[in-house]
Amino acid sequence: MRYTTLISTAELAAHLDDPQWAVVDCRFKLDDKAAGRQGYLAGHIPGAVYAHVDEELSGPIIPGKTGRHPLPTVEQFAATLGRWGIDNETQVIAYDDASGVFAGRLWWMLRWLGHDAVAVLDGDFRAWQAEGRPVVAGAEKRSPRAFVSHPRPAMQVSVDEMLANVQSGQSKMFDARDEARYRGDVAGLDPVAGHIPGAQSAFYAHNLGPDGKFLPPAQLRARYEALLGGSKPEEAIFYCGSGVSLHHNLIALEHAGLGRGARAYIGSWSDWITDPSRPIATGEGT
Repeated sequence: MRYTTLISTAELAAHLDDPQWAVVDCRFKLDDKAAGRQGYLAGHIPGAVYAHVDEELSGPIIPGKTGRHPLPTVEQFAATLGRWGIDNETQVIAYDDASGVFAGRLWWMLRWLGHDAVAVLDGDFRAWQAEGRPVVAGAEKRSPRAFVSHPRPAMQVSVDEMLANVQSGQSKMFDARDEARYRGDVAGLDPVAGHIPGAQSAFYAHNLGPDGKFLPPAQLRARYEALLGGSKPEEAIFYCGSGVSLHHNLIALEHAGLGRGARAYIGSWSDWITDPSRPIATGEGT
């Protein structure tokens, strides 16, 4: 069986010794970039390797040209996957301690390179620990493998396509940030507040229950059917602050049984505001 959206702690525990499974720790804090690796070294799921969002799940930032988390090149990321012992037959499980926000970035990036056998740990590392499951300290490595990429460029849209869509309104756009940043009440980590004109608010945290796990598929389906308003998921575009939390919504869409195909504006808000001529909206919006 392949896991392609979410996996439970019990299902992962049953496969810890499977050499065809790779576990990747994606813990990260936007305001403390060393915290994730420190947490990993202090204790992680046995066999897991560590993925740093800035260093391995992102490419170089070009001031005034890119957002805060641009993608690495296909070649760079394929080499990173091979170094982590991931090939085209490996089942990958990503986890963090933020209900899948950072693990979702790796989930999407693997699919971007044509690898569908990747799932996010539902309940994250906190559920794993709370259940008393094994944890080990120190760094771990897997034997290198060769990963052959099969890129899917249609999974994302460029800033020029976003600008054209603002004018045409052809595709629905959704902002995964919290409502205060969407309205422009606060700017967060970016120097400019607001949202892309025409975008609807779709805060990713509303995908979660009080336990930090994803809501049941039926509840997620109701949420996204209401947001989509009759349009197809593959016609939707999601963005966030810097191209990280938007993937949470894409996981939820698929877990809800609404299929795949929704696209990502990876540059997101931090890329949009690099050009002051691009329009900005504030308030409740659409």
